[in-house]
Amino acid sequence: MTMKAPIKFDHCVIHVSDWERSNDFYARVVGAEIVERGDGYAYRFGSNQLNCHGPGVEATPVARLPVQPGNSDLCFVWTGPIDGAVAHLKEQKVAIEVGPVTRYGAQGQGTSVYFRDPDGSLLEFISYSGESR
Repeated sequence: MTMKAPIKFDHCVIHVSDWERSNDFYARVVGAEIVERGDGYAYRFGSNQLNCHGPGVEATPVARLPVQPGNSDLCFVWTGPIDGAVAHLKEQKVAIEVGPVTRYGAQGQGTSVYFRDPDGSLLEFISYSGESR
């Protein structure tokens, strides 16, 4: 039997090569609150956050290697039907690479669309609200 640890997810780290470009993208496309942090920024989503390695941010000594451009793969829950995510991405002029397709996430089976951030990291919107395609 595995003991349930008293934890919950707090943050992960992505790479940003251009603060202005990425701040705009994460606020406009993904709905992040932009948080100033020392020489850089973080992207907050309620109680979760993306910390960023980027210009002016010293990742060491904690990170052995800074996160590299395009080296992240992140999934965000889209709270409505996936058709809304598709329309939102088209409105924001963000290319969909794959989808809508059936995928399995933390809440079970959903429908996902995949796209990339300005540094090439793979992003996914998954919807658990119906199977609209």
